[in-house]
Amino acid sequence: MSKPLRLVVFDVDGTLVDSRAHIVGAMQGAFLELGLEAPTREAVLHGVGLSLPEFMAQLVPEQSPQVHDALAEQYRSKSLAQHMAAGPDGKAILYPGIRDVLDRLQRDDFTLLATATGMSRRGLDRIIAQHGLERHFQSTQVADTHPSKPNPSMIHAALSETGVSPSHTVMIGDTSYDIQMGKSAGVGTIGVTWGNHTHEYLAGADHIVETADELMCTLNVWIEERA
Repeated sequence: MSKPLRLVVFDVDGTLVDSRAHIVGAMQGAFLELGLEAPTREAVLHGVGLSLPEFMAQLVPEQSPQVHDALAEQYRSKSLAQHMAAGPDGKAILYPGIRDVLDRLQRDDFTLLATATGMSRRGLDRIIAQHGLERHFQSTQVADTHPSKPNPSMIHAALSETGVSPSHTVMIGDTSYDIQMGKSAGVGTIGVTWGNHTHEYLAGADHIVETADELMCTLNVWIEERA
């Protein structure tokens, strides 16, 4: 009898890559471009993980949906301009130890990997290509084709694409939106503290880890329990 497959789903911004400076710069630039007061760094980072329309509505709820859409378009423009200015050497930085975690999981024949991210398809594909991760992920879910987190749509799609059961799936992320999404989908959850939300916002997670080494140890136990 063959072993059951397991699925490890990763958020990207704040979990795999440190894109905080890029996101804050593009967001503040978008607001200034439209003559609005720029949000604080803390306010921007708290919204990371949401899709852009929801992100803008959280930052300026008093503004109209039309303004939210205009801000989202400006953010995309500013973000793309930053990437173009950085050139081919402007890689998104993987957090310390994350590459080793991904490589070790990828070598396990019974563990599949997926992403569930508020990024666009273009943004995710850029990061995957920059770091040579094309063979690591069996499912890549992005904001272009799903409702915003914490709606569980992205996890449901990853489960459908891989055929893995919720009981053998875990969601890993740095925000409360990731944890809420995982809970809504009926999968396990691991919060990481090196990203955008502090420990208190991750309190609903099954596990909270502070380093990539601790994440790998937690995953090893989780995998062993589902072997």
